[in-house]
Amino acid sequence: MCRSIKPLRNLDHPVTEQEIQEAALQYVRKISGYRKPSKTNKEAFDLAIKEIAKSTGKLLENLHTENSDLRGLI
Repeated sequence: MCRSIKPLRNLDHPVTEQEIQEAALQYVRKISGYRKPSKTNKEAFDLAIKEIAKSTGKLLENLHTENSDLRGLI
């Protein structure tokens, strides 16, 4: 796994949209091999980031973690 992508669950604060976007960007950079895409590939690059960020947000909303499982009990 790319070392610059940090785990986003069980943080000491709610995950932000910016953190999700940054993780998606790092993931796309890693798998595409591009730090910055060419003009020809920019649309595909940006679309992948958007889709991955959306999927990441859904995943984090649906994960049952120790912290989320305790929310209803407090």
